[in-house]
Amino acid sequence: MANRHYDLNKDERYLQLLSQSFPTIADASTEIINLEAIMNLPKGTEHFLADIHGEYQAFQHVLKNASGNIKRKVNDLFGDTLRSAEKRELCTLIYYPEQKLELVKHEEKDIRDWYHITIHRLVEVCRDVSSKYTRSKVRKSLPIDFSYIIQELLHEHSDDKDKTDYVSAIISTIISTGRADDFIIAICEVIQRLVIDQLHILGDVYDRGPGAHIVMDTLKKYHTWDITWGNHDILWMGACAGNDACICNVIRIALRYANMATLEDGYGINLIQLATFAMDVYGNDPCTEFIPKVSNDDPLDERSRTLTAQMHKAISIIQFKIESQMISRHPLWKMEDRRLLNAIDYEHGTIKVNGKVYKMRSCNFPTIDPNHPDQLTEAELALMEKLHHSFTASEKLRSHIQLLLRHGCMYKIVNHNLLYHASIPLDKEGKLKEVEIRPGIRLKGRKLLYQVGMTIRSAFQTGGETNSDTDRSDAIDYFLYLWCGPESPLFDKSKMATFERYFLTEKETHHEEKGYYFSMRDDEQIADMIMDEFSVPQPNRHIINGHVPVHVVKGENPIKANGKLMVIDGGFSQAYHKETGIAGYTLVFHSRGFQLVQHEPFTSAEDAIKRGTDIVSTTQIVEMNQRRIRVADTDKGTELKLQIEALQELLYAYRSGFLAEHESKRQPKL
Repeated sequence: MANRHYDLNKDERYLQLLSQSFPTIADASTEIINLEAIMNLPKGTEHFLADIHGEYQAFQHVLKNASGNIKRKVNDLFGDTLRSAEKRELCTLIYYPEQKLELVKHEEKDIRDWYHITIHRLVEVCRDVSSKYTRSKVRKSLPIDFSYIIQELLHEHSDDKDKTDYVSAIISTIISTGRADDFIIAICEVIQRLVIDQLHILGDVYDRGPGAHIVMDTLKKYHTWDITWGNHDILWMGACAGNDACICNVIRIALRYANMATLEDGYGINLIQLATFAMDVYGNDPCTEFIPKVSNDDPLDERSRTLTAQMHKAISIIQFKIESQMISRHPLWKMEDRRLLNAIDYEHGTIKVNGKVYKMRSCNFPTIDPNHPDQLTEAELALMEKLHHSFTASEKLRSHIQLLLRHGCMYKIVNHNLLYHASIPLDKEGKLKEVEIRPGIRLKGRKLLYQVGMTIRSAFQTGGETNSDTDRSDAIDYFLYLWCGPESPLFDKSKMATFERYFLTEKETHHEEKGYYFSMRDDEQIADMIMDEFSVPQPNRHIINGHVPVHVVKGENPIKANGKLMVIDGGFSQAYHKETGIAGYTLVFHSRGFQLVQHEPFTSAEDAIKRGTDIVSTTQIVEMNQRRIRVADTDKGTELKLQIEALQELLYAYRSGFLAEHESKRQPKL
C-alpha cells in the first residue's frame, strides 16, 4: 500500500466526505472485505420483456413464474423425489399463494401435515434462490413480520441432526399460532422477489390489451425495473402532455379493438361526449370500415358494435384533421404526403395516392369542408377541448407517465447489452443515418436517441430559461412524429397507412416500407457497428430489442446477426397470436448465460390456480458461458471496483497520517 502513489491533495475533499461514512481504518477495511466478497458472487438474474400491450394477466404470470425459472428450480431441487403433480402444485402456490391456499384448505383433509411439508419445501426453494445474494440483500427483501424467522430457516438446515428439532419447532409454532397462511404468502413473495434481480421492459406497455394501467400499477410495486420507451408508450406520453393528435390516436386504437378498460376504468377518461357526437353526426352511417376487431370470446351486441364503429369513425376523422394541421406546421417532418384529406375528390369519391387515383370504399364525411378539409367544426373543437382536459387532468395517467419518465429512456446499456425498442435509422449503405430534428441540426446514432430523449422530457417541463413556451409546444408536437414519422427511431417506416387501411381496398396502398435497419439487422457487421457507436464494451455483447413481432409460423428466427442481436417481441398481444403463431418471447440472462423463452398463449390466472396450468414455454439456449458470470464482470462490479479503489485511498490517507481517524465515531464492540 505504501508504494502506491495517490494525489491526496487533489482528492482531499472527496476523502473527507468518504471519511464521514467510514471514520476509522477498521470501518474502511471491513467495507473493502465486504465489497470484495460481493464481487465474487454470481451475477443476479436479469429478465427482459417487450411489447406487453396491456395483456396484464400474461404479464403478471410471466413475472410470477420468472419465465419458467421457478419451475426449473423446483425441478432441479426436487427431481424425482416429488411427482410431477406435486411439483406443479408447489409452483402454483408460489405464483398465487393467497388464491391457492383457499383451494387447499377446502380440499386438504390434514391441513397441519400439509403446512409442515409445504413450508419445508418453500424454505428449500427460498434458500436456493437467495444463495447468490449477500445476507444483507436478502434481509432487506424480507417482510418485517417474518424477517427473523425466515433468516433462521434459511441458514439452518434441517438435515443437521443438531438443528432438526430447532427447525421443526419453528415451523410447528408458525402453524400452532395460526400464522401459517401469512407465512406461506410472505415466503412465496420473497421467492418471486429474489428469483429475478432486475427487470428490463423493452417498450410498449400500452394499447390493444385490456389492462395497461394494471401493468403500470404492477411495475410501480416491482423492486427493480427499467424501460426503454416504445412507440405506443410515446403515444400515451404525448396524450398526457396534451398532444391532441396523440389523444385521438389513443382513443382510436382503443375503439378499434373495442377495449375501453384502460381509458375509462384505468384513467377515468370520459367518452360520453364522443358517443353523443358520433350518434348525432354518423347516426345513419353504417361505418363498416370502422367495425371494431373483437375476439370470438368477447363479442359485442349489435347496438354496442354500431356505436363503437360510429365513435371510431368520429375520432378518426378528427385525428386526420389534427394531424394534417400539425404536419403543415412542421415542414421539417417531410410528411406532406400524409395530408390525405386534401387528396380526396369529394364529388367523385376518389383519392390520389402516390400519383394514382383510387376509388374510396366510402366518402361520407359530413364534418369535412372540401375547401378546408383539415378544419375542425365547432362541435369537433368543443369535443376535443373536453377530451384534452380529460387526458391532461387525469392524475393517475400523469402518475404513470411520470413513472415511465423516471424509469425510462430511449436506450440503455447494461452489462454489455444495448437495449432499445425499435431501430437505429440507417441509410441504404448500412451507415448511420443523419436525421434533422431541428432546422440545421442533424444527428445520428447515439446522439440522435439521446436528443430525442431530452426532447421528450422537455415536453413535461415548464418554465426555466432553457425551455420556452415555443420549445415546449414543439416538443409536444414532436410526439406525433415519433409515433409515425418516417425517420423516427421508434417507427422507421415510410408511412403509417392508417387512412388507406380504412378507406382503400387495394393492398398496395396499405404497404408500409420498413427502414433499412430491419432488412440489415441480421448482418453481424451492422450489429457491431451499432454497438461500437454506443460504446458497448466487449466481449459477449448484444443488442436486444422488440417492436416487430417475430413470425415464427413463417420460420423467422428471433436470434440474428450470428447471435449478437435478439428480438423478443413474439406478440404478447392476443391480436398478434394468429399472425405470429406464439404468445411472446422473453429473455433470461443469468450467471451461466442467456436463455430465450418462447411462450404459448396464456389461458387465465383462474385456470392456473384451479388446474395448475402454466404458460407452456420452450427454452432455447442462446449463449452459455464457460464459467459463471460474477458480479465483478457486470456494471455493478465496475462500480464496486471504483468504490474499493476509493476506500483503499482512504486507508492510505489514514495510515500515512494525511487524515485522522474519527475516534469519537467508533462503535463500541459487543
